[in-house]
Amino acid sequence: MRLIRPVLLLTLLAVAALPAAAAQAKVAVGIADNKSDMFTDARFAALHVKYVRVMVRYDAMHDAPTRTWLDGWMAGAEAQGLKPLVTFDRSPKRTSYNPSAAQMAKSMKDLRKRYPFVKEFATWNEANINKSPTTVARWWLAMRKACPTCTVLGADLLDRDNVGTWAKRFVKAAGRTPKVWGLHNYTDANRLKTTGTRKLLGAVKGAVWFTETGGVVSRANGSGITFPTSASHAAKATRFVFSTLVKVSPRVQRAYVYHWNTGVGDGRTWDSGLIGPDGKARPALAILQGLLGVKAG
Repeated sequence: MRLIRPVLLLTLLAVAALPAAAAQAKVAVGIADNKSDMFTDARFAALHVKYVRVMVRYDAMHDAPTRTWLDGWMAGAEAQGLKPLVTFDRSPKRTSYNPSAAQMAKSMKDLRKRYPFVKEFATWNEANINKSPTTVARWWLAMRKACPTCTVLGADLLDRDNVGTWAKRFVKAAGRTPKVWGLHNYTDANRLKTTGTRKLLGAVKGAVWFTETGGVVSRANGSGITFPTSASHAAKATRFVFSTLVKVSPRVQRAYVYHWNTGVGDGRTWDSGLIGPDGKARPALAILQGLLGVKAG
């Protein structure tokens, strides 16, 4: 047996003495919401999050009302020094249309020209529902080329059964692995399971950001996937995200809670707001405040 140098021995002993939680860096917390009024909410500011996410139609810069809305959202984020992640999605004008790789690259360039401080993007929202991995891989390659200094997530994926196989097919089509993947793990969070999250982590390399996660208060979106919903269960699910899901792997780097508030009439098909339509905080916000060391108020 080799003798261990005293300095090295002391280092090893110090590492061994650290609590288990110290072996994993603390996950960064963000909020995902398309509504800009969260930026003027004192309860949001008190969280001191550094990351926010917005989902936009891929042709946003060519639609005046969308530009006006996004101008307001981006102004709110920039004023608070927040780092936005932009996820592209379908255009209401072309619900069944797949843009070309060149169109996706141009969409990204146009958006960066208007908001040059934005440097984080995801190719497509929940792409494993109805998009070909080959198509999305072409978009990803084009977007990376369009901004080599940007972080471009392979896609925002839903934690359904095909999440691992879809991601593997993406890597094969792209000929390389993204440095970061996005994951919406509502099923895991609300069933208090780790199944879908582990499927993605086990299938591919790269970091994982939970680009949408958290507890669901109510939903009527026609999905065949069932899980409990209520304000109290949403709090339990939110706690599970940070007590268990983010600790599944040190590759999990960020968790964006979706979403901040539910406006009047907004929750007809989906409601996971930390703030209800009455403007009052729900139990899930208290969970998040406690995790971030923020006094409830």
